[in-house]
Amino acid sequence: MIDTHFEPGLLGERCWLELATGERISLPTERWRATPDPGDELLLSSCHGPTLDIGCGPGRLTAALSERGVPALGTDVSAVAVRLTIEAGAPAIQRDVFDPQPGEGTWRHALLADGNIGIGGDPVRLLGRVRELLRAGGSALVEVDPPGAGLRCGQVRVSTGDTEDARWFEWAWLGADAVPETADRAGLAVAWLHAAGGRWFTELTKS
Repeated sequence: MIDTHFEPGLLGERCWLELATGERISLPTERWRATPDPGDELLLSSCHGPTLDIGCGPGRLTAALSERGVPALGTDVSAVAVRLTIEAGAPAIQRDVFDPQPGEGTWRHALLADGNIGIGGDPVRLLGRVRELLRAGGSALVEVDPPGAGLRCGQVRVSTGDTEDARWFEWAWLGADAVPETADRAGLAVAWLHAAGGRWFTELTKS
């Protein structure tokens, strides 16, 4: 998560993204704290070496990888997320993905699950940054929207029913149909693009 206003959701409170148009998109806050589901398993089974979980939230994926013996580190701007990840038994640091990260250029995988491809409001820039974090032959494992969503950017805020003081920030949505062009612009190649558990995922590789 890129904004500390996601913290109510990390703590289990129902919340949603509110767009400037008035549209509201429910956030899957229950899943963030649940055990890995079939979609998560597709990501987890694709991690075969040191993995950076970007926007780790409460750390369910970081912890699951650690339990499987895969070296993993969660990173999130939220102190609450970092605390929850550590309490789940996995290492985590409080860090913005665009700031220096441990092991830059050496990670085998990077995770962008639960809509975190939206971080910063520019998937090309974000994936370009992820490419810098990966070693040659490494990959980004990314959750995306279903086909037909395209690439959409805009300002959002997180709402729990009282949005009077909520800050607006840039966010983005990347549909499966827009993955090839977006990946190419970021210097990555599409290894696969699949649906699992009612969600869509892709693996993007660094040559």
